[in-house]
Amino acid sequence: MDFNIALAQIKPKLGCVSDNLQLIEASVTQAVKNGAELIVFPELALTGYFLKDLVPDVAISLDSPEMTLLKRLSREIAISIGFVEATADYRFFNSAIFLDKGEIVHLHRKVYLPTYGLFDEQRYLARGDRFRAFDSRFGRMGMLICEDLWHLSAPYILAMQGATTIICLSSSPGRGLTEDERLGSTIAWQRLTATTATFLNARVLYCNRVGFEDGINFWGGSEAVAPCGTALSRGKLLEEDLVYAVMKEGELRRERILSPLMRDENLPLTIRELQLIAQEGGL
Repeated sequence: MDFNIALAQIKPKLGCVSDNLQLIEASVTQAVKNGAELIVFPELALTGYFLKDLVPDVAISLDSPEMTLLKRLSREIAISIGFVEATADYRFFNSAIFLDKGEIVHLHRKVYLPTYGLFDEQRYLARGDRFRAFDSRFGRMGMLICEDLWHLSAPYILAMQGATTIICLSSSPGRGLTEDERLGSTIAWQRLTATTATFLNARVLYCNRVGFEDGINFWGGSEAVAPCGTALSRGKLLEEDLVYAVMKEGELRRERILSPLMRDENLPLTIRELQLIAQEGGL
């Protein structure tokens, strides 16, 4: 089936959950007005990214008033959004949740927490331990959070579970200028989303935030990518934006017929070879 999506390229305020909820509600209202059936927000849209010691203060549980509001908003439109999740045993996760028709459909906890360059997530957050595809009214889907997508096994696992749409929520800072003054992180992400879509015969919905935190600038550039690797629509650079696209079933069907990579993928061979690597002490 065809479905209409919106990528909410917002500028969340660091540590201000209440203000960010207002921003999120406004984006939802606008997306519904423009006919979107699914809206995707960035990584940690409820809280901002460079939280550090603020993590316990902004974390919410799945039965919190904030989550109740998000459930209410999802009665009109499916929502994929990032937040800091608090568990009953006082662990905190960089999580993404998919809500629809007033209910929680799926929860993903970020597995790969970067600790290089500008990043220090493992100091403040617990790691997720699984990748799971899930069923939605838009077909089989999977969610990843930023760094997850840079590990080949993550989208591959989702695709092998039948995901035809991969949602990636991101808080990617702008880094590196090329000789022609293009942003290096923009080029890298566009290459990654196109390659992921192409090799997995899958749609990729990438939503990145904008704004400054601690002198770091987030670059935006959210995009909806077709299974052939072509960007259907892209958000502005360095500015807030609400990006729309139509995900057409015919594009998925055509690509899987013309380039049946998923049909021919040999999962038993992959599993056997990985087990051999593990047995030989390669992991």
